[in-house]
Amino acid sequence: MSSDSHKPHVMFFPFMGYGHMIPTLDMAKLFSSRGAKSTIITTPLNAKILQKPIHTFKNLNPSLKLEIQIIDFPCVQLGLPEGCENPDFFTSSNNTDERNTMMLKFFASMSFFKDQIEKILETTRPSCLIADMFFPWATEAAEKFNVPRLVFHGTGYFSLCSEYCIRSMHKPQKMCETFKVSDLPGDIMMTQGQMRDLDEETEMGKFFIEVIESEVKSSGVVVNSFYELEPEYADFYKSNVVTRAWHIGPLSVHNRGFEEKAKRGKKASIDEVECLKWLNSKRQDSVIYVSFGSVAYIKNEQLIEIAAGLEACGASFIWVVRKSGENTDEEEEEDQEWLPEGFEERVKGRGMIIRGWAPQVMILDHQATGVFVTHCGWNSVLEGVAAGLPMVTWPVGAEQFYNEILVTQVLRTGVSVGTKKHASMGDFISRENVEKAVREVLAGEEAEERRSRAKKLAEMAKAAVEEGGSSYNDLSSFIEEFSS
Repeated sequence: MSSDSHKPHVMFFPFMGYGHMIPTLDMAKLFSSRGAKSTIITTPLNAKILQKPIHTFKNLNPSLKLEIQIIDFPCVQLGLPEGCENPDFFTSSNNTDERNTMMLKFFASMSFFKDQIEKILETTRPSCLIADMFFPWATEAAEKFNVPRLVFHGTGYFSLCSEYCIRSMHKPQKMCETFKVSDLPGDIMMTQGQMRDLDEETEMGKFFIEVIESEVKSSGVVVNSFYELEPEYADFYKSNVVTRAWHIGPLSVHNRGFEEKAKRGKKASIDEVECLKWLNSKRQDSVIYVSFGSVAYIKNEQLIEIAAGLEACGASFIWVVRKSGENTDEEEEEDQEWLPEGFEERVKGRGMIIRGWAPQVMILDHQATGVFVTHCGWNSVLEGVAAGLPMVTWPVGAEQFYNEILVTQVLRTGVSVGTKKHASMGDFISRENVEKAVREVLAGEEAEERRSRAKKLAEMAKAAVEEGGSSYNDLSSFIEEFSS
């Protein structure tokens, strides 16, 4: 091992949401385990969320260097409620307009950090800064002090390439008309309803232009993926979109012990040991795991259809539902709104509902889990791939439709539940569609082939991060370059 003076100091600046903080923490741990000094920059309340897993990591690896640097986030001054340092604090609200307004304010407040980041870079002079895509100003801030800025999108090559090609298409498509994405390898078909809002006249459209410009001017992109998963798109991205990119994933597979898997993210809303005991009582590949991630909000009428579809399919399941309130009375009142009468009694023993946060990696990796019903957030897709699971795909927003197409059209390890447009546009899936998709993945004509492909991808995922694997080698190149 080289002396400390030759080890790179990598600073990580994640967006303050679980879907971004969790892979960034995994990334910081990985860099530390490969000899780098890692520092995660975040706000006081988010630091508390990260402290426990960092403490666990440092106890297991006392010689490795992983620290947190705290920056100020005066929420009230920025027009946000006190302590609102993470979208999780307001995305559980039942009021859609209120949630959207808060989210826009939250995004707008991200530019507040610029001065603080510049001061940190000026005094610390790290080897590089890996900053989330939601901080487009970070490229210019780092450039002032000759610090290379790398972009972390938190998604894979396929969605990045899809968005690039769609932006390049000059002829606007009619709503819901199916079209082929020009120049994108693989003859990929899509509809207007599945696309992210790229209209340059909207606030989000303008923001994504800033993201693209800062990416082009940056020192490169770090991607949570592995080459064997999407080789055509990794090559296309490096040839056409950015000249420099390193794939270092899947990051989740580095959480190998029970505690690392069970305690990933925030505190689970269920006893992990009890959950494990329940899974141990089930047959191999027999349990359906249903989760829509940390941000997606599903309306009560849609939850009723999911419940009815799960009941009708007859299989064992674990269903993660986001809580709307912390108060038990509120939860009981909520249950009456979104659960069919007598549902929990009828599925007792074969169904488990987790209200809140689940130990997802632990559940997915268990041999009893056989199907993953997912919103297709990239972290979840990769966790499902690493666990070797076929999926029922149910995208809700953001780039999730692109991820669904990768799973269903390219990898052919998933079946779509049938959603055609973002949930905000009023898409609705019936209980019959839920049951049909789950049955098709469990035991349809192509179920075994789909499962076999998924298992092979899991083997490739694990091989990619081992010594000599594609992700291991890319990380070695990165560390060597930024050590100088």
